[in-house]
Amino acid sequence: MTTSEWPLWEVFVRSRRGLSHTHAGSLHAPDAELALRNARDLYTRRGEGVSIWVVPSAAITASSPDEKDPFFEPAADKPYRHPTFYEIPEGVKHL
Repeated sequence: MTTSEWPLWEVFVRSRRGLSHTHAGSLHAPDAELALRNARDLYTRRGEGVSIWVVPSAAITASSPDEKDPFFEPAADKPYRHPTFYEIPEGVKHL
């Protein structure tokens, strides 16, 4: 298998404990172990991560931006699910 045939992996990095993983980018690798090592070398060169996830791109299912309105409409009538009713205490950086 040549490098152009390797599967595509999506990389998610958590920069500090208590924060969420965020999408950092994509890379090609033959397996999960090498994808994880390459992601570490590529996306955390300056020590900006404490955790890395690699996920095969083929395993991700996403909604379409073109179908945004009908897809998210059921949540529009549930404002109590949004944190607009709560005051964030002073000094709290991340919830």
